[in-house]
Amino acid sequence: MAEIIQKDGTWAFDGDTLRIVPGSDKSVGLLRRTLGETAVPLGALAGIAYEPGRRSGRLRLRLRDGACPLAQVTAGKLPDGSDPYVLAVETRTAAVAEYLVDEVRTALLLDGVPDGPVDGYLLPGPALPMTVGAGDGTVSFDGRTIRLEWTWHTDDKKTAAGPVSLDLEDVKAVHWQPARGLVDGYLRFVTTPNAPRLAPGSDPLAVELNGFKKDPLMALLASAVVARMPHPHAPRRQLESAAPVGALEGPAAPPAEDHDVLLRRLRELGELRQSGVLTEEEFAMAKRAVLKRL
Repeated sequence: MAEIIQKDGTWAFDGDTLRIVPGSDKSVGLLRRTLGETAVPLGALAGIAYEPGRRSGRLRLRLRDGACPLAQVTAGKLPDGSDPYVLAVETRTAAVAEYLVDEVRTALLLDGVPDGPVDGYLLPGPALPMTVGAGDGTVSFDGRTIRLEWTWHTDDKKTAAGPVSLDLEDVKAVHWQPARGLVDGYLRFVTTPNAPRLAPGSDPLAVELNGFKKDPLMALLASAVVARMPHPHAPRRQLESAAPVGALEGPAAPPAEDHDVLLRRLRELGELRQSGVLTEEEFAMAKRAVLKRL
């Protein structure tokens, strides 16, 4: 077991899973505190690094493309205080951080984990139902329907149409962009990929984000939606076999409870192997069966 405990949080690695627990320090962002403990399976990792600094360093995970719905949505745009895969490390504990890095890298090498993309999420989306209010609107998601409601300062063009409800199967893409300087960010749901894009403040399928404290929570909600949509790297034959005759789009996502149950089962299998209940051969067979269902 390799473990590092900091004000920013705790990272513990047991050879199969890296457990990330956010700290209570004021520097820990609202997104990380809301997300809570995260269990990252070894197979989801592409790499890990310790970045030394004058006053403090950083532990930073690099996930395989498509392994995590939150990372898929945010694409490296989260600030360090909000990013669950970054840990601030006091300089005096740099040696502990470097030891953790060595342990994870060794495990990746011994297990032969590739660093390329995966064709199914290895981490679950946030628990549902979920509601987030930020910027000029409030978004709710229950696993099947996305609902957008507006605040008192929303542009008249959006409020005139009233609240918006979207079926998950009608959403083709989810785009999240944080506010940068004087440029507002947004969370946008795309139903017609080639349609002209309106400004977020005028788009009834978008929430305009102004750079305030709760803005990153919209990225968390976006990840809950993305986790239940067809995976971007899913083999084409799987999409075609699941689609109705004549359909050009990918299939609707499986029910949220199935997705989460299967991911929990993967974690349970890892724990059974670690405790010696399952042999390596039994674990491999059971894992393949669960991954096929995912």
